Amino acid sequence: MGSPETGTQRHDHENDHDHAGGHAHGDGAHGHLGQAHAGHAHAEHAHSGHGHSGHGHDHAVPDSLRAFAIGAGLNFGFVLVEVVFGLYAGSLALLADAGHNLSDVLGLVLAWGAAWLSRRAPTRLRTYGYGRSSILAALANAMILLLGTGGIILEAISRLSSPEPVQTGIVMVVALVGVAVNMGTALMFMAGRKGDLNVRGAFIHMVADGAISLGVVVAAGVIALTGWLWLDPVVSLVIAVAIIAGTWGLLRDSLNLALDMVPAGINPEQVEAFLAARPGVSEVHDLHIWGLSTTSVALSAHLVRPGAALDDDFLDETCAELRARFGIAHPVLQIEEGRMACALAPRDVV
Repeated sequence: MGSPETGTQRHDHENDHDHAGGHAHGDGAHGHLGQAHAGHAHAEHAHSGHGHSGHGHDHAVPDSLRAFAIGAGLNFGFVLVEVVFGLYAGSLALLADAGHNLSDVLGLVLAWGAAWLSRRAPTRLRTYGYGRSSILAALANAMILLLGTGGIILEAISRLSSPEPVQTGIVMVVALVGVAVNMGTALMFMAGRKGDLNVRGAFIHMVADGAISLGVVVAAGVIALTGWLWLDPVVSLVIAVAIIAGTWGLLRDSLNLALDMVPAGINPEQVEAFLAARPGVSEVHDLHIWGLSTTSVALSAHLVRPGAALDDDFLDETCAELRARFGIAHPVLQIEEGRMACALAPRDVV
């Protein structure tokens, strides 16, 4: 979204650092930075890392855009199939599942929109772009999954007390179509699920729905052979528990990212130790690491280098190492001589 910035082009993060409202990195508390970049030795993007692909997933977003479009189209078509055959067979189960799958379409469209937004360039007012929309979409997808699963549980409990006849033939055929649609869609998200929480949410959603449809096929087959009507709600409950177990991690990770927690897979102690070991650095403070999106990680820190002159090579090498070692694509470093106490040095100050 931008080219590498030189020392004179590095933009002011007083205005665009939406992560830390108290980070006035160039106020009176830092007037002692005369030897650094006019109060801000910011070394973000000293190399071509200005993209939402901090972990090396430069092609994940375009691929996922196609997957979201195809997946949303296939699932909406399946909803129409379920409605038609549900009405034809008088099957409340199929109509209810059509409503559930409509929520899948909503989740996919939501994730699709977020993936598209995350590719838009920053603006004067949205200086980090729209990357966080992917975090919100992942969080919403997890909540939609849990709410939908709650509906399945309530319906299953109701049917345990009063089992209803199941037209097994039509139900099995339509459910098999559902297995194919959902698993086929899930396969399109498989490659990108590890590097993008938004894609992972869509993947879990599709696998969960494929499992539901497969459970419906198995239950309908057994019911056709045995007449055990209670099996349908029992299988639904088992699948619902499995979905909740798989969704919990997605909910936790997306909520953590939304609250600016250090992204999973990054050890802040190791990052701090690396920065503290850089040449001339005597102290590291005001260190923050957070997710700009589901794929891009940012960092800000103050480095105390007594007597050190302005050193672009030091900044460039440090940024390159942060990206290579930790996948941090957006580092913001402020250099201080340490002649005055920094108001942001205490760990309990944000």
